[in-house]
Amino acid sequence: MNIKTYLSNQKAVVERALEQYMLVADGPFAAHLEAMRYSLFAGGKRLRPILCLAAGQAVSAETDNSENLLPIACALECIHTYSLIHDDLPAMDDDDLRRGKATNHVLYGEAGAILAGDGLLTYAFDLLSNERLGNLDAARRLKIINIIARAAGPEGMVGGQALDIASENTSYPFEVLQTIHRNKTGALITGSIQAGAIASHCSEDELRQLTAYGDNVGLAFQIIDDLLDATATTEELGKTAGSDEERGKATYPAYFGIEKTRSLARQAVDRALESLTGFDNQAEPLRALARYIYTRGN
Repeated sequence: MNIKTYLSNQKAVVERALEQYMLVADGPFAAHLEAMRYSLFAGGKRLRPILCLAAGQAVSAETDNSENLLPIACALECIHTYSLIHDDLPAMDDDDLRRGKATNHVLYGEAGAILAGDGLLTYAFDLLSNERLGNLDAARRLKIINIIARAAGPEGMVGGQALDIASENTSYPFEVLQTIHRNKTGALITGSIQAGAIASHCSEDELRQLTAYGDNVGLAFQIIDDLLDATATTEELGKTAGSDEERGKATYPAYFGIEKTRSLARQAVDRALESLTGFDNQAEPLRALARYIYTRGN
C-alpha cells in the first residue's frame, strides 16, 4: 500500500473529526480555547489517532472510521497535544519551536500554555465518556477510558516524562533508558492501538497481539526520535535539533551510538511486524505504519 496516501487520507479524516468535536473559541473562555486550538491545529502527523483507526480496521473492517472510533481518536490527539505543550515549557524542555511554529507558551505565556494543556487533557475524557458520541456499551467504554488514563498517567506517559527529566545529566543503566522510552512515548501509542481494537470488539488473543505490536512500535518511534534529534536539522524536524545532547537527555544514540541505535530501531519494527502474523490484509495499514515509523524523517 502507499503509506503516504494512506496517512494523508486518514489525517484528513481525523482533522474533520477534530473540527467537529473541538470547542469553538468564543464566549467568556475564548482566549483559553484559542490557546487550546492553536496547538491542536498546528499540524502534526496525527499518528496516535491513525493507529487507533488502523487497529480497529485490523479486527473489524466494518468499524473503520466509525462513530465509535473517531471520538476516541480525537481524545488521543488532545492528550498528545497537551503533552507537547507541557513538554515545551521552560520548566521542562524549554523549546520555542514545535512543528515549525512558535510553541504555545511563546504566544500565550506560561500560565496560558499550562492551562491550554490542562484543558486538552481534561476535554479528552469528556470525549471518551460522552454517551452522545459513539455507540459503545458502558463496560467497553469504561475499559477504554481506563486504558487511556493509565497510558497517559503516572505509570505511563507522565511517569516516563518525570523519569526523563530526573535522568538528565546523570549516569543511568539501560533499564532506565528503556523504561523512559516505553512510557514517555510508547505507553500512549500502545494505548491508542488497544483502544481502537477494544472499540471494534477484538478478541483477547487479538488484543494480546496488538499490544505486542504497540509496545514495539512505540519503542521504535522514540528510538527514531532520538536518532533524528542527533542527525536531522531544525528545518527538517520543525523543532530545535540537537536539544537532547544539549540537555544531557537519556537517549539511545548517547548510550549506543548512531549505527547501533538504527539497528535497535529496526529490530523493534521487526518484532512489531512479527506480532501481526495472525492477522490478514486488514492489518496491512498497521504493517505499513511500522515501516513508516522506521523510515520517517521528522
